[in-house]
Amino acid sequence: MTEVTASVGAGFATTDMVLNIGPQHPATHGVLRLRLTLDGERVMACEPIIGYMHRGVEKLFEVRDYRQIIVLANRHDWLSAFSSELGVVLAVEDMLGMEVPERATWIRTLLAELNRVLNHLMFLGSYPLELGAITPIFYAFRERETIQEVMEEVSGGRMHYMFNRVGGLKEDIPAGWTGRASAAIATVRTRLDELEDLIFGNEIFRARTQGIGVLSADLVHAYGVSGPIARASGLDLDLRRDEPYLAYGELQDVLRVPVRTDGDCYARFAVLLEQTKVSLDLADACIARLADIAPGPVNVRLPKILKAPEGSTYVWTENPLGLNGYYLVSRGEKTPWRLKLRSASFNNVAVLPEIVSGTVVADLVAILGSMFFVVGDIDK
Repeated sequence: MTEVTASVGAGFATTDMVLNIGPQHPATHGVLRLRLTLDGERVMACEPIIGYMHRGVEKLFEVRDYRQIIVLANRHDWLSAFSSELGVVLAVEDMLGMEVPERATWIRTLLAELNRVLNHLMFLGSYPLELGAITPIFYAFRERETIQEVMEEVSGGRMHYMFNRVGGLKEDIPAGWTGRASAAIATVRTRLDELEDLIFGNEIFRARTQGIGVLSADLVHAYGVSGPIARASGLDLDLRRDEPYLAYGELQDVLRVPVRTDGDCYARFAVLLEQTKVSLDLADACIARLADIAPGPVNVRLPKILKAPEGSTYVWTENPLGLNGYYLVSRGEKTPWRLKLRSASFNNVAVLPEIVSGTVVADLVAILGSMFFVVGDIDK
């Protein structure tokens, strides 16, 4: 290792220190490794080193048929499993030119928003924990369990739902489920105020996050950052509004896109909280719409061997952590020739070295936690 003189004091010299945080470290959200160059407590350079969870999922797609790839698709971002498997089936349906039943479209939209709430609640609870506040995670997990119960009832899974199918859904929702889901949404909505007061009313939380880790709009564009992180820096982009898919085109009067311009840790957390409230409103609107739709099929009957026609397509969705892209190439076989994932977490973490340079180590933890990523979503 080459030692570089960073500063010279009165009669002695100091050198940079290289410090590894991770890959097993509570500050890195899993097996992410950060290679830091420090001058005392000041971060001079940061290199994220990824790949510890890489499982070659894009190659696995190529040897499994269009029914089997769904089980692979919902595992890279385990906090957004429903949304991740949804993007893959939307891409296959686009290749097939398939029309999905209206009832299935609205149920998909409802479950996607409930999944978004579950994702955001995890970060709403875990981020204050990294700054020394343990109480919020108990509140957040209480709300997660409330939503998780109805998600588990409808799909049978707690994390990997496997409820989407090419052409619709695995099955219809149980009798009386919409009433229980509506009650769960109402409960979580009332309790979010408690969580908000607990965190935003804390002067230590404000001191640790306001003005810290400022991400400029220029860096957002340069690195392809998306989701709540980008919207906290002034990027007013949300595919649900700007390029509607599923039933979002009919929910424009309910869909609000929270945007802030400060770009700091506080703004990112505030956008995440506001998005949780919006998702609860969208879920309520979906339940109201389902009450007006007559009972009917929730999937399309498929042939025993499903083959996509030769060609390619690109589908992107507004996943909880940002933009997810699915580039599907078919040669007319029952397996994809190529399925490339564009995951939100990869781009969101790639910009990290730009915003931590010059900060102190204590602020590094606050900045890293506010980037809202899942390591499996980075590595795929």
